[in-house]
Amino acid sequence: MKILAFETSTEFCSVALQLGETVIEKEVHAGQRHSEMLLFMIQEILKEAKLTLQQIDGIAFGAGPGSFTGLRIACGVAQGLAYTNGIPVIRINTLEAVAQKIAKQKVIVAIDARMGEIYHAAYQKVTNHSWEIVSSPILCLPQQAPALSDTNTNWHGCGSGFDVYHEELSSRYRKNLQQIHRDLHPHAKEIARLALLHPGTDPANATPIYLRNKVALKENERQL
Repeated sequence: MKILAFETSTEFCSVALQLGETVIEKEVHAGQRHSEMLLFMIQEILKEAKLTLQQIDGIAFGAGPGSFTGLRIACGVAQGLAYTNGIPVIRINTLEAVAQKIAKQKVIVAIDARMGEIYHAAYQKVTNHSWEIVSSPILCLPQQAPALSDTNTNWHGCGSGFDVYHEELSSRYRKNLQQIHRDLHPHAKEIARLALLHPGTDPANATPIYLRNKVALKENERQL
């Protein structure tokens, strides 16, 4: 299986090409320049692999949760390339991609959602590249993150939420956590790996995953 994957839900922009057990990957700190850089990075990685889009079996993208603009960029590019070339699309949850990055048995993922909130989920590994959801992805305050049983130990915490709200989440999970892994964000490499076990869909159904209904604030709401 040849899977082209990309991830633009944070300030980083990454592209990966899964070729059997081999992965070619690229990542840059894009800031807010994802729309300028993504297609160029895709062209570069295909050129390096000496492949065309017509030879790709599936296009995977980080579907969210994450930056609203970033998710729309990834979704739009995935849909456009897939429609043009008749390729199925696989959407991968960015929280699951972060869990895959550290590959521990039990993982709590928290991504900074801004406005004092986090995107949160907890996963338990089933196989090397598949996960069982223990706590479903939600948007919440860090101090109100879903509780785990006191006897449920040896969890690993990761994601930008643990960086920004370290004290709150450490306190919340002090009886559960074995280790916190810092400075981790979703990457196209893990998106590609996870896509191998997810079915492809028609591009029209490959929509972003939004956990926050309201994605923009009025001026007076921002001031508050």
